Amino acid sequence: MELSEEIKATKDIIQAFLKSKKMIRMYPPNNPIYVKTLEDCYSKFKNFNYYKDMLVLKIKQNEILYDSEQVYSSVEKEDNLALFFFKDGLREITFRQGLTSEELEEFLKIISLDYDREVVDDDLVTMLWEKDFQNIQYIVDDAVLADEEDYEAKAVAELEEKATEEDDLHKAYEDAFKKEEEIKEVSIVPLTDNDLQLLSGELTKDSQDKIGKLNNMLFELLYIAETLPDYSEVIGFFMNSIDYSIRHGDIQMVTNVMAKMKQITDDKSASEDMKKHAKRVILFAGSDQIVSLIGEILDSGHEIEEKIFEDFIKFLDKSSIMPFMKILGELNTIHSRKIVIDALIFLGPKDIMTLATGLNDSRWYVVRNIIYILRKIGDKRAVDYLLRTVKHGDIRVKKEVIRTLGELGGAGVIKALKDCLEDPELQVRSAALRAFGNIASEAAKRIIMDRISDKYFKDKDFEEKKEYFEVLTRWKDNEVYNLLMEIMKKSTFWGRSKSYEDKACAAYCLGLIGNKEALSILNKFKNSSNNLLREYTYSAIHRLEHGR
Repeated sequence: MELSEEIKATKDIIQAFLKSKKMIRMYPPNNPIYVKTLEDCYSKFKNFNYYKDMLVLKIKQNEILYDSEQVYSSVEKEDNLALFFFKDGLREITFRQGLTSEELEEFLKIISLDYDREVVDDDLVTMLWEKDFQNIQYIVDDAVLADEEDYEAKAVAELEEKATEEDDLHKAYEDAFKKEEEIKEVSIVPLTDNDLQLLSGELTKDSQDKIGKLNNMLFELLYIAETLPDYSEVIGFFMNSIDYSIRHGDIQMVTNVMAKMKQITDDKSASEDMKKHAKRVILFAGSDQIVSLIGEILDSGHEIEEKIFEDFIKFLDKSSIMPFMKILGELNTIHSRKIVIDALIFLGPKDIMTLATGLNDSRWYVVRNIIYILRKIGDKRAVDYLLRTVKHGDIRVKKEVIRTLGELGGAGVIKALKDCLEDPELQVRSAALRAFGNIASEAAKRIIMDRISDKYFKDKDFEEKKEYFEVLTRWKDNEVYNLLMEIMKKSTFWGRSKSYEDKACAAYCLGLIGNKEALSILNKFKNSSNNLLREYTYSAIHRLEHGR
């Protein structure tokens, strides 16, 4: 992961903290909003941990740093996450990859108390210590703990010395209404970044209102249009409106237009000319021009609500599949790629053949994403295209396509997976084994059993042998049971160490299958001189006798 993506992922976590601590206080644990908030926050950590084992946040008075990069900043006295941690002595917080949802929930409950510090007896460090988190660690400034009250008063006093942006604006407005001679003595207060954001927001809201009114007027013109030139002119205005809205990140506005256009195409009383031109608008919304703009917006970090984007995608035609595949290979962030992948999972069933052309892309990550999309769609028509990808040069692509074939099944899959069992890469062979387990057919069972019975099977590494037997537990019939018993009873003079490995695997498999009739032969090996066989036999006996 590039550093920029790490920073983005970290900022997402910080923003999730800010949102979650409000929701945690507002709703009870059984409320859907509370549950969804916790799940969203936890998913941000999952995204981060996909590449990094731990997240280390450095705490300053008014900012939070990750890898020396600022990921949060605020000079406010209230609702300042950095100050909340800092004034209680926290200087560093580490979240490890094993972080559980329960630990995260308890942590969010603690930081949500920022709103009620006057009624909370314990300080932040004490509350963290009492929870005894296993995957959340922190570093505390001992000097602060020794003189906490003086330090907090000092930190708050420093903030109060700084005039807030609202105070500056308030002063500016008051001075503006003084007498003329007093105005001459007033210093101009410059606009802060916050002021500019407020003004920008107001201007954006104003432009959105105007675009909405414009679209309503265009629909009225569309309904009264009589000639083809009239229709074309109005449709041209609609396209300009869509382009403008997308450039300003207003996908909801475009969705509103598309919803009304869809009503027209479904309206039996509408003229064919009107329907044809309404269809043009819908196609334009999924064109290269618009989808490319969406890609730029996603990569810019602009937040698009998932529900709004899902509603937008629902109106798109299959012609938008190719534009979305194009930007999939160009996007720079995990979050933006995930949004586009979800869009293609929805659009793909409309034209599997077009989606499958992405398997020919020269970039391995694009091919792997297309395979993942086809797996999520689950359409068996994709199998013929996927079979051509089994021999791809990148091992990551091979693993993904093998997994997908194992889930989809279909003609030719068994033979392709059988060939993969001979691949020089252990990861590919293991993926093929698991795929046979997913298929769980008689043909798949026969291949696994034949491999185990082969005279060269004993030469495989123990861990790979064990995988074969683990897959074999998918079939709990007499044929499998008899094979395992045969292995346990087999005696050899040459290559005893390899024979012990086979018996250990067979014992392991018998324990997993759960047939208690195997106890009689397992008990004969529980005191074996071979450590490996003794260990696996004992484990199998324990599992069978205790039902687990």
